[in-house]
Amino acid sequence: MKAVSRVIFELSQGEEDLIEDLKLAKKAYHDPMLKLSIMTEQELNQIFGTLDSLIPLHEDLLRRLKEVRKPDGSTDCVGHILVGWVWTFSIIFVFSFVPGLSKLPCLNSYDSYCSNQVAAKALLDHKKQDHRVQDFLQRCLESPFSRKLDLWNFLDIPRSRLVKYPLLLREILRHTPNDHPDQQHLEEAINIIQGIVAEINKKTGESECQYYKERLIYLDETQKDSLIDNSRVVCCHGELKNNRGAKLHVFLFEEVLVITRTVTHNEQLCYQLYRQPIPVKDLVVEDLQDGEVRLGGSIRGAFSNNERIKNFFRISFKNGSQSQSHSLQANDAFNKQQWLNCIRQAKESVLCISGEGGILDFQGQFLASNRSRESLQELKLEQMDQLDSGSDCSMDTSEISINCDHMEQTDFWENDKDLESNV
Repeated sequence: MKAVSRVIFELSQGEEDLIEDLKLAKKAYHDPMLKLSIMTEQELNQIFGTLDSLIPLHEDLLRRLKEVRKPDGSTDCVGHILVGWVWTFSIIFVFSFVPGLSKLPCLNSYDSYCSNQVAAKALLDHKKQDHRVQDFLQRCLESPFSRKLDLWNFLDIPRSRLVKYPLLLREILRHTPNDHPDQQHLEEAINIIQGIVAEINKKTGESECQYYKERLIYLDETQKDSLIDNSRVVCCHGELKNNRGAKLHVFLFEEVLVITRTVTHNEQLCYQLYRQPIPVKDLVVEDLQDGEVRLGGSIRGAFSNNERIKNFFRISFKNGSQSQSHSLQANDAFNKQQWLNCIRQAKESVLCISGEGGILDFQGQFLASNRSRESLQELKLEQMDQLDSGSDCSMDTSEISINCDHMEQTDFWENDKDLESNV
């Protein structure tokens, strides 16, 4: 049981570190910025969300863990502690996918906190353009207490901690004998927390999708599309360049791809539609070899070492008199492959749901298949697991979020006025 005690100690120590970091975020960042009027109270409430409510939540868990700790510092059982803790701080959600449970608890504070993170990060990034905010955050970053972590690292700690619980509990379970009384409680705790994480991921994904839909700017009414309005998930999004080097921000929703350019409207970062939305079911995606696209739009077969003509792929669409073709460049080969996979999986899911069972070839063309509907549903679930996250949360161009992440690793807050595409 030494291995069990070691992991339980890690669990307990992690709670102490988390509580300390949450208090530090409030004391070293929130309170000084409010007192010095670096940000308004409303702005700080948006950025920090319900962070205050998470502190007593974890203090209670830490107290419970210490109560069962033996005089020699070891602990034998924690499964019942986790089960009781989760139910104490919970609200009830209805789930049909959890065997034996018609209702599953969810940490209300985490639900609110994680759903707010997309809007919180967007506002924080926007406020960094204020030299007073940037100067304050830089001074904090250079101070020993920050451990070289910026404010967002502290604000993202609770989400990271939440998804780590199942891993820690599985490790404890792995070292627990089959006949040990804690095994059943550990399995129950794992199932409950996995359900909580899944529900929070789902709600965070829906919140992210709604956030971006509200910030789309349409040049005319013809650009509005019910496929956008009905979207509940952003499969992926991020910055890509066209073959002229202009920066575009591309969104892939469940059933529609939207190409935009970033603009500032009423001091908010928004996304102005650059072309008509493209239905995913009609989208053709093609992987382009390095050197195949020349900046300016012409095709050439010779390879080149020029970095500017690497990592391109092409998306095209034709429906009657309407057609589009865009050569898009990702940051690197890995990022490019993420986009290709995400687009192909989204298209396959759409075709599967519409009853046109089949798979896609390497150019995104639809191929007939005898794949069963059950297998297709499994594919969709697998896709959701792969593309969430985030979130991230999100993906930016470096992260995928069908819930995350959406893609949050790439700085895409740049405005480019001269945007062109190979049409």
